[in-house]
Amino acid sequence: MPVVTERHDRVLVITLDRVAKRNAIDAEMTESIDAALNQLDDDPDLWVGVLTGGTEVFSAGTDMANGSGTPTDRGGLYGIIGRRRTTPLIAAVERIAFGGGFEIALSCDIIVAGADARFGLPEVKRGLIPTSAGLFRAPRALPVHIAKELILTGEPASAERMERLGVVSRVVPAGRALDAALEMAAQVGTNGPVAVSQALQALDRITAGGGDDDLGWEATRSAQDVINASDDRREGVKAFFERRLPEWTNS
Repeated sequence: MPVVTERHDRVLVITLDRVAKRNAIDAEMTESIDAALNQLDDDPDLWVGVLTGGTEVFSAGTDMANGSGTPTDRGGLYGIIGRRRTTPLIAAVERIAFGGGFEIALSCDIIVAGADARFGLPEVKRGLIPTSAGLFRAPRALPVHIAKELILTGEPASAERMERLGVVSRVVPAGRALDAALEMAAQVGTNGPVAVSQALQALDRITAGGGDDDLGWEATRSAQDVINASDDRREGVKAFFERRLPEWTNS
């Protein structure tokens, strides 16, 4: 299988496993990514996901020889680009995230990178343009002139530069991105899963809408309504007054 999944308690690790092809996305991998992310969102016992390509490469994007297959119903391109996720997903990037590989990383909620990782949108070097959301997600994540630089020159940027610009949350020694992503996933997983999920969905609505205040208030109210009706909210408050750790049920 080109994608391998492994459970670490309440964390699902999704590994792109086509290293000989630099984890280039073909039709089978698209379907496999989609299935793994469906599992992540549909299993109430999974609270965080980590997406990795292993220690040698994250992804070089579309398989240029065979194409990336048909967009999936829930995930869109690559099974992830158009997905409306309800569970946080952390990208653990080593070596290269080029083209669609960078666009996959931008589809995640948090990016952790090895020190020698590089990020790029080199499509113009082949007479192409980024077509998997890079043209609008890159300028959301980056200052617009930096996004233009990456897209128009096709030249990559280092993990250090991406951390400085706020795209990468944490740079760690090469080969340690997965370990660091799992540590971060564990931190997320200690929090109320209903609150985390609702905060994620509200943030996605707000950022997709350009940060408009009216949309922000609407998304906040909608999330708060779900949280106020949850057992986890009651447990969180009760645990606070009883001076103990909450016992979350994701309900």
